[in-house]
Amino acid sequence: MVFSREELDWIEAEWAYHLHGRSAFLSREDFSQLQKWDAEGVTANAVIGAMETYFQRRAKREKPRSFVALAHLERDVAKAVKLREALRRAEPEVVNVEGWETVPDPLGSDPKARLAFETWRRLQASAPLPDHPGYLDHFDDERQAYRAFVALAQTALGARAAELARDLTERLLESKIAEGSLVWKRAWEHHWNRQVCEAWGITP
Repeated sequence: MVFSREELDWIEAEWAYHLHGRSAFLSREDFSQLQKWDAEGVTANAVIGAMETYFQRRAKREKPRSFVALAHLERDVAKAVKLREALRRAEPEVVNVEGWETVPDPLGSDPKARLAFETWRRLQASAPLPDHPGYLDHFDDERQAYRAFVALAQTALGARAAELARDLTERLLESKIAEGSLVWKRAWEHHWNRQVCEAWGITP
């Protein structure tokens, strides 16, 4: 497995996004860390997810460290890999979907939104490991279900969606990502979907 140029650009852009543009280019040490994860079969999506977890935890610290490196994500990346391995070994079973009961109205009372949410969550929970023959098809199905749910959640936000869009545009521009580029589009979709879910108290 080798990270594609697009995946490397995406990881670099996400790094700049979380650091508010202060470190738009990965260091030699960071690149070596990526090569290590690549050799271990860690996916770009797992690295991005670990990045989200790390920076959320960092934001809660009273005095977060000023210097950050990809090596600081090792614990979160290891957890993501371990979770995937546990799911692969688990016997197939019906996934009980929880969390919808805390979603406020008007989204919470929308039966279409609930069905879309449960469909997405079940696909998310039953994802095979990246080396499984059906991984790509399953991943495509899960992403499609995710987008379908986000579309309903976005509509239910009403005027608030425009405010979220303005804030996200400012953050991406601040991160020196070329507007309209492939990386911009990928970063936009990733963060937009997360923001819409989080606006309803849902963890992506």
